[in-house]
Amino acid sequence: MRYEGQIFRPFSEANSYLLQCTIGCSHNQCTFCGMYKDRKYRVRSLEEIKEDIQMAKAHYGDLEKVFLCDGDAVAIETDKLLEILKDLYQAFPSLRHVGTYVGPQSTLAKSMSELTALRAAGLTKAYLGVETGDDRLLAEIKKGVTAAQMLEAGQNLVSADINLSSMVLLGIAGKGERAREHAIATAEITNKMKPRYLAALTTTPVPGTVLYHKVQKGEFELPDPFDTLEEMKLMFENITMDNLKFVGVHASNYLPVSGTLQKDKAKMLDAVNAVLETRDTGALRSEQMRGL
Repeated sequence: MRYEGQIFRPFSEANSYLLQCTIGCSHNQCTFCGMYKDRKYRVRSLEEIKEDIQMAKAHYGDLEKVFLCDGDAVAIETDKLLEILKDLYQAFPSLRHVGTYVGPQSTLAKSMSELTALRAAGLTKAYLGVETGDDRLLAEIKKGVTAAQMLEAGQNLVSADINLSSMVLLGIAGKGERAREHAIATAEITNKMKPRYLAALTTTPVPGTVLYHKVQKGEFELPDPFDTLEEMKLMFENITMDNLKFVGVHASNYLPVSGTLQKDKAKMLDAVNAVLETRDTGALRSEQMRGL
């Protein structure tokens, strides 16, 4: 397979064929993200993408899952994206899942009829980097949208019946009272957005990013592991929507916690509270075992 630059994907797409449709991210300004800083955004030619699909067919024969890379394939013109989906489903008779990262701005640039058409053509899952529901914090980390716009982007995907996984960041508000505001606002936007999945990751400064330089200069104080667990606890306590699959097993997290809210809420809170009460670092994932 042909790939330009380092490829990133959600951990839940580990068994998917990775089809690189864009190089980099159409936004690429988030202060905490270092994934695509080394490349200029562009959309690959349809000819190249079609060639890659045929190479994958020759290599794999048939596939059930595909993930469209890089950072924001939904930014591709809808007609072109529809043709890519058509080719994928023609090439792989067993295909049942096509996922992609989506940015809030590029999602909002699509009309509801376009999103619905993409779903009908087989775009089944979208991973939206919500990060936080706090308006001021969204501006600080340069997401490019307000909380209201982020909510609209997520709601549009849900309305189009695209399986939405909302990704949020523990610790992105730093240490202090704003962490509480971040956690509660994130729970509130989740209640309104109603994704099927809520994936929590822990903020980890990446060399070369704005956030990393702020930490180095003492302008941003990272919360300690127990602070991030307090945020997770607040989210659990303030999320009221039902049948939300919370995924907290990402390698960046100090304490892997997963379950379905509201069904597993008591069990999930018990797991977090047990560690918060003892402050036992031995119960946490070590720094050596954490990663992105």
